[in-house]
Amino acid sequence: MIKTEPQVFDLLHLLVRNAGVLVTRDQIVSEIWNGRFISESSISARTNAARKAVGDNGKDQAVIKTVTRRGLQLIAPVSTRDADEADVEAVHSDRQRVRFATSKGGTKIAYATSGHGPTIMRAGHFLTHLEMDWNSLIWRPYLDALGQEHTLIRYDQPGTGLSDRDLSSLDLESCVADLEAVANTAELDRFPLVALSQGVPVAIQFAASHQERVSCLVLYGGYAEGRALRDGGQSSEAADAMMTMMREGWGKPESAFMGAFTSLFCPEASHEQLADLVEMQLASTSSENAVRIRMAIDRFSVVDQLKEIQVPTLVIHSRNDSVHPLSEGHKLASNIPGAELVVLESSNHILLPSEPAWSDWARQTQEFLARNGEAG
Repeated sequence: MIKTEPQVFDLLHLLVRNAGVLVTRDQIVSEIWNGRFISESSISARTNAARKAVGDNGKDQAVIKTVTRRGLQLIAPVSTRDADEADVEAVHSDRQRVRFATSKGGTKIAYATSGHGPTIMRAGHFLTHLEMDWNSLIWRPYLDALGQEHTLIRYDQPGTGLSDRDLSSLDLESCVADLEAVANTAELDRFPLVALSQGVPVAIQFAASHQERVSCLVLYGGYAEGRALRDGGQSSEAADAMMTMMREGWGKPESAFMGAFTSLFCPEASHEQLADLVEMQLASTSSENAVRIRMAIDRFSVVDQLKEIQVPTLVIHSRNDSVHPLSEGHKLASNIPGAELVVLESSNHILLPSEPAWSDWARQTQEFLARNGEAG
């Protein structure tokens, strides 16, 4: 048995399904990378690995032939048999591995490892579920993009997903301790830290207090001050409205309150995508925990820590984000020394793979990590 990376296996599977027929570059990108931006070097690397797996090489090309500027063709004789459904499932289940770390107070934190390459870590955020995210229409594309050139480590924060559901502490320091516990258990020394939304202040606080462990920061859709602290307290009304939607709608997937709450995060999502997000949120945590977490993170503030960040930082924000406004992205980028700011043309807090801003996010993130993200 020859072990291959998931994308190499997918490429071989695609070629076998189309044995003797030219598979174009566009078809490869569409089926292996879901149409996302991908460099030629990445395609070449996966092609070379596929050739090695079948005993071929780029010079002889006895099995996989490159048709210049067009694509690939499997030219060796092929015989197939119907795959057992359990065998297919076993292949796919090997693509992420879930383990547990212990944070302060003995709290068990579930974390998952996926992808291949230098390690990056994603800070925990509201709301996740390691198993359901893996099959989500909304979150799986993020995981594939981040794991395209890297080994991705991510975790469910306490009170959510596969982590302990008991919420003993909800302050920023506890969230930083959870991140540190996962990094220590995964034996990470110095690593790039990627954060979305609520994970952004957690990542900033960690980077400010652990400068030696963070090689760079990628901050998307985040904030320096929580909703309840902005605009002299005026934004607390918006925070209260969100709390009402959660209290009235949580646990009721057909509730107008739950629909309105979910639509805030990606107003341009299809009905199917919104239903997927609702299902994941309901599985992630209870209504009580959701409200408690939301109330806590709405009061996170890292304004005083921004100037202490001394690592390369990329700030990405959607122009019309209705969860955390673009002004928060400006605040982050203008106060973190040397930070880069990228504004995406989108109204979605959670980007959708079908929108142009998605490709911009993926490209900017990948290029920034390539320049700055090698672990030390």
